[in-house]
Amino acid sequence: MYPLLDTIDTPADLKKLSRQQLPQLASELRAFLLESVSKTGGHLASNLGSIELTIALHYVFDTPNDRLVWDVGHQTYPHKILTDRKARMHTMRQQGGLAGFPKREESEYDTFGVGHSSTSIGAALGMAVAAKQQGIDRKSIAVIGDGAMTAGMAFEALNNAGDMDVDLLVVLNDNDMSISPNVGALNHYFSKLLSGRFYSAMRSGSSKVLGMVPPMKEIASKVEEHVKGMFTPGTLFEEFGFNYLGPIDGHDLSALVDMLGNIKNLHGPQFLHIVTKKGQGYKLAENDPVAYHGVTRFDPANGLAGGKKDGKPAYTQIFGDWLCDMAALDKRLVGITPAMREGSGLVRFAKEYPERYFDVGIAEQHAVTFAAGLACDGIKPVVAIYSTFLQRAYDQLIHDVALQNLPVVFAIDRAGLVGADGPTHAGAFDISYLRCIPNITVMTPSDENECRQLLYTAYSLDTPSAVRYPRGTGPGTPIDSVMRALPIGRGVLRREGLGRVAILAFGSMVAPALAAAEGMDASVADMRFVKPLDRALIAQLAARHDLVVTVEENAIMGGAGSACAEAMAELGLNKPVLQLGLPDCYIEHGDPAVLLAGCGLDANGIATAIQKRLETL
Repeated sequence: MYPLLDTIDTPADLKKLSRQQLPQLASELRAFLLESVSKTGGHLASNLGSIELTIALHYVFDTPNDRLVWDVGHQTYPHKILTDRKARMHTMRQQGGLAGFPKREESEYDTFGVGHSSTSIGAALGMAVAAKQQGIDRKSIAVIGDGAMTAGMAFEALNNAGDMDVDLLVVLNDNDMSISPNVGALNHYFSKLLSGRFYSAMRSGSSKVLGMVPPMKEIASKVEEHVKGMFTPGTLFEEFGFNYLGPIDGHDLSALVDMLGNIKNLHGPQFLHIVTKKGQGYKLAENDPVAYHGVTRFDPANGLAGGKKDGKPAYTQIFGDWLCDMAALDKRLVGITPAMREGSGLVRFAKEYPERYFDVGIAEQHAVTFAAGLACDGIKPVVAIYSTFLQRAYDQLIHDVALQNLPVVFAIDRAGLVGADGPTHAGAFDISYLRCIPNITVMTPSDENECRQLLYTAYSLDTPSAVRYPRGTGPGTPIDSVMRALPIGRGVLRREGLGRVAILAFGSMVAPALAAAEGMDASVADMRFVKPLDRALIAQLAARHDLVVTVEENAIMGGAGSACAEAMAELGLNKPVLQLGLPDCYIEHGDPAVLLAGCGLDANGIATAIQKRLETL
């Protein structure tokens, strides 16, 4: 089925092909990619759009000696296939298999590990400077999508790079998309593609004519600079100190190879603007690139199946429904997302309340400070954000929101392990990094209804608050449509046991803790709040049991268990404490249930750890 692709294990094999064979290779690679992802799930549309670019980069440059740095990593499956990983694509995002993003430990061709956005230019610049300082002749190439160009970090790196004499190439893969459709003034700037193509064609023709007449070269240069400012988005990047080239068709292999071949011989910072189509070559993905951005297993002939797999709503949907219900009750409410409308459950809200919906692009720092500004003047902002992405706005969370004690609600999705996306997307640290911040209230719902009620509780406060909830579905608890504020800092006793053990469980760990408690007749508390803690409930349980156990889907170090141990020490409660949670290491990708069991956070693992500790008492 793949006569050319089957002959290629590494870029060295790719270079043996003639240029005339490259389009056939692209066709085979696109067919193989579609077949592979349809069986494993993963990122599809963005990878279909990067096939020609990937082939051209490896065909022209000497990878891995030349450093190729990808941004985010949603577009690197073709890269993995061409760099000796084709035979392992059936293991994509599975435990022990290939990671869904570039990973240094996986291949020498993965020069920089990614998963978050807008890091490629800074990393590639560092590699370019390292090469110069060590006297090594090599190129550094950063491939960034225009969605990632909305983040300040990308422009910080451009600002730094433009003033350096290094061999750095930035390739802007402009598909007018990130995950959700791109937003903002910068996106409109990039969208002037027809003018850009007109300029590109005119520049090519005029340079051939005017170049024949030496006295006209200086005039041609001045005219070219003027035309650039009128007709292309290149002026911005040239002001940063880059030599801007493009835009060119990112699916034209011949043009890509020619352009990259020319750039390879240039020195200094270069900026190549290419235009691609997300989902290229698969009509269903071309027509709906958002739906086909990340997919589960599907039949390529029929496309994605619609509808729910079971009757339980995901926590993301619970949040989205609550947000709409709350917006109907309070006109002050606005919803903010950093380019994650679909992922964070804001599709319905965006349709029903478009004037109160704000997608700020991939710019988490700005999202938080924007929310703070809104809160200063009487608006009630709700920031919908993944746990791992909130890390990128930590300074703003502390200084712009908490220090000023502003009523911003953080709806923190993907708390805990996230499965196939792996450590770059796992929400393993938010309890630890939130609970040390003054003024903030931190809540951990254990089921669907508690999530809805705690979101309402958070919104009712006039101070900063955070509600963290996991990816996927909960235990299936019926949801009360009536919203009520729960008592701040109060947990509930879910099971009163007569055994030696009291389990203080947080969020998603309440259900496995209750299952583990059955065999030892342990008491189980749903703590609900990490900050403030229910100290009275802790004291009550510690007085009646020999061992206090804390369980959380967060790093043990500095987490909720640490908070309980600190509280017990302050209260003078001299009882042993067993802290269970995520270990002091990064948890790789795989099935979430299997990963949790591997961390001892399923019912059996909790029971085993408790029994082992009891034997020492």
